[in-house]
Amino acid sequence: MVLVKPPALKVAERRKHYESLNKQQLVDLLERRDGIRPLTLVWEREHLKEDLGITEAFPALRLEPDLSCGTAPWRNLVIEGDNHPALRHMLAAWRGKVKCILIDPPYNTGNKDWVYNDRFVGKTDRFRQSLWLEFLYQRLLLARELLTDDGVILVCMSDENRSKLELLMDQVFPNMRVGSLVWRSRIGGNDKADHFLSVNHEHVLVYGGPKFRFGGTEKTFDKYVFDDGDGKGPWRLDNLTQPKDMTERRNSYFPLQDPATGIWYPCNPNAVWRHVMASEGKRKQRVKTKTMDQLLDEGAIVFPSEDRVETWATKDALLAAIDSGDVPWRANAPMLRRDLPDLDFWVGKPVGWGSPQIKRYKKDLHHQTQPLSSWIRYAKDPAAEDDDVTEITAPMTEEGTKLINALFGEKTFNYPKPPSLIKALLQQVTDEDSLVVDVFAGSGTTGHAVLALNAEDGGNRRFILVSNTEATRAAPRRNICRDVCAERLRRVIAGYEVQKKTRKVGVPGLPGDFAYLRLDAVGYGDVPYDLADSDVWTSIQLLHDLPLRPFDEDAPFQQGGDELTRIVFAPRTTPAVVDRIRALAATTPLVVWARVPGPILDAVDPQRVTVRAVPADLMQEIPE
Repeated sequence: MVLVKPPALKVAERRKHYESLNKQQLVDLLERRDGIRPLTLVWEREHLKEDLGITEAFPALRLEPDLSCGTAPWRNLVIEGDNHPALRHMLAAWRGKVKCILIDPPYNTGNKDWVYNDRFVGKTDRFRQSLWLEFLYQRLLLARELLTDDGVILVCMSDENRSKLELLMDQVFPNMRVGSLVWRSRIGGNDKADHFLSVNHEHVLVYGGPKFRFGGTEKTFDKYVFDDGDGKGPWRLDNLTQPKDMTERRNSYFPLQDPATGIWYPCNPNAVWRHVMASEGKRKQRVKTKTMDQLLDEGAIVFPSEDRVETWATKDALLAAIDSGDVPWRANAPMLRRDLPDLDFWVGKPVGWGSPQIKRYKKDLHHQTQPLSSWIRYAKDPAAEDDDVTEITAPMTEEGTKLINALFGEKTFNYPKPPSLIKALLQQVTDEDSLVVDVFAGSGTTGHAVLALNAEDGGNRRFILVSNTEATRAAPRRNICRDVCAERLRRVIAGYEVQKKTRKVGVPGLPGDFAYLRLDAVGYGDVPYDLADSDVWTSIQLLHDLPLRPFDEDAPFQQGGDELTRIVFAPRTTPAVVDRIRALAATTPLVVWARVPGPILDAVDPQRVTVRAVPADLMQEIPE
């Protein structure tokens, strides 16, 4: 019998649970716990005050047309409110449909960077770390369910809290860790004054679904300049060695002879051949790649020409050459040394100074793109030469700050991420029709980046941003979502001006729109009375992933969708409404939501019309 404490039990409940067990059950439980030592992250969950964002209420979303941008129907969403109930509402519509979640959560520095339960969490708060971990844990659990199989979550974090967050994400996203990117975020500073260390970088943690992969960049194929005219196509020269020494890969350490000239080439004892001889491969292990014999027969090995060649007639002559260093060298190391085995082999043989290489054919490439480097290079730093990886280049934090200042004429948000950094990340992890979610939207950088990337490549990506007001008891009228996030996007879409020395320069607007939604908690018992028809219509459209339209007070019923399926909401079921719905169903399949569904059910063909009850079915769709 396996007995494990339910993780959600509080102290008193756990005591009651233990007291209900008999002696043998307690022994079994202790033995099991003694035998398990999980590597995990533990925080003081039982002693934390309740998170006010996690409410036992229906998360109603109320459309604010006056705060929305562009002409309805709106494709993008900006949601004002706590992200936990917002995520609950989102799960009903976009579970398993989101390609990218990109978030920049609070860094938990204690410097008024994080509002929790209407107050800032300071450095002296005893439960500061545990509050932060629990807060993120509850939201990441919901966010995980939004991802597609090829989806990814990117989480920006400071170096100080990266390790704690990574352990937390390992628990929430088991077996999904891809790695992390390192971004040079600034220059200067002396954060660790006692240790004289300036922390100038941040991290982007990457957790992805089983089918996720970065896009990389398309290879240029500039190096494939050779073609033998044998039908195998273009090829380039590549290194024939691997970063393993002769003790690690004994069967890959052997001399190689050019069959055309008879010249022998010693193997690098510190970096042996990538391929084995057929005899060595059969004796040691099953060979998964081509053997050196096969490559030689195919003419795939390219030997040096017009290089130095020496022959030592005696072993003493060979040893003298070794002692003087007059032997082939690779990477500042001699290829022949006194301590190497079978030195007699090299006596009397022509020895070449060059290094054999292998032909790499373009047709044999596994991928047509170069992989992404984990190093995000500062845009002004030089790129590495001959590097077969893709590097994201990005400016530092100051780009985001300068942009906010240009948009608003003042500093309205602390430490916004550079849009070009977020755009470069999205370029690597999304396609042109991806849905991008940011539930810690702050100043709206993710939405800005989506609009900019769409303008650049003609994509149709959509964004859903959730940004709280960040109001506190001391600043009750503060509203970051309305006054910074949404206003920034509005100005970016309309176009704005920036000051360039003595003149202002116009920045063209980016195509896009968004609907502005306010999140409100409605008690489940009050939903039938307090959930307005306009709120019902908003939720119905979101559930069916429709572009958002405002509620039309003058229409007998609301409708959306396309020629394949029409979505209808009938607040009132009159005979005229039933007749209209019956007529619509004759040409197009319908999903009808109604407060009084009975008369509609009696009048329509159930093969063509699905009838849903409001608010019962709506409450069922959106999880508690």
